[in-house]
Amino acid sequence: MKNVVRANPEVRATVLRIIFVITLILAWELVAEFKIIDPFYISQPSQIFKDLKHLFISGELGKHLTITLKEAFLGLTIGTFLGMAGGFILGRIELLAKIFEPIITALYGIPKLALAPVFVLWFGLGIESKVFLSLLMVFYLVFFNTYGGIKSVDPNLVGAVKLMGANELQLFTKVVLPSCVPWILAGLRGGLGASLLGAIVGEYIGASAGLGWMIQYATGTYQINRVMSCIVLLLFTGLILNTGLKILEKRLLKWRPRVDYDTIS
Repeated sequence: MKNVVRANPEVRATVLRIIFVITLILAWELVAEFKIIDPFYISQPSQIFKDLKHLFISGELGKHLTITLKEAFLGLTIGTFLGMAGGFILGRIELLAKIFEPIITALYGIPKLALAPVFVLWFGLGIESKVFLSLLMVFYLVFFNTYGGIKSVDPNLVGAVKLMGANELQLFTKVVLPSCVPWILAGLRGGLGASLLGAIVGEYIGASAGLGWMIQYATGTYQINRVMSCIVLLLFTGLILNTGLKILEKRLLKWRPRVDYDTIS
């Protein structure tokens, strides 16, 4: 077992990560248990586990988590599609890029939290306002990465493929799109967290269900255990989604050689 851990860097990193997390949880529990820091402010892992168990048995966990994930998934899907479409169009049509790229960049600088009450006013307290806020946060990340990927395509490679007689569709599918996939996946990786954040912020501003609403309600009634339970749920949700994206990334980018930095002198 020791030889496997030493020989495989990924296994070693995983083992060290688990040890770090367990140590952190134990330290947190002891600090709260012995009142070094009042658990009223930080809760403690044992109480969080009890609260999560209660949420699961009562059915509240599934109800509120499903609502938040639905909002985040819709925002992620629509925002990714619009971001990719916008990035490809502006990346390929120079005139449109000169017109709209500065406008999109300026709009990106507006704090999304400040816009959340406006979206609630426009779309109401239903799912629409949360989805719109979520997709807006995802759109910018995917758009700028896709646009950057288009602009980073090697012009010499494009010229060589054109000389070989490739049409625009072949150029796009065989050169441009494969070159942009790493950029798009990088935007999607940030979009995963952004979609959850958008849904949570929207629920926090105005909703009657969802993890954001639970956090807002628990904060108002000083239920620190419930607040931390929701945070733990979001943490594990993001971890699972990110792991799934890593698996997808490995499959889509299996053609790309892996760089071993230990061999670089």
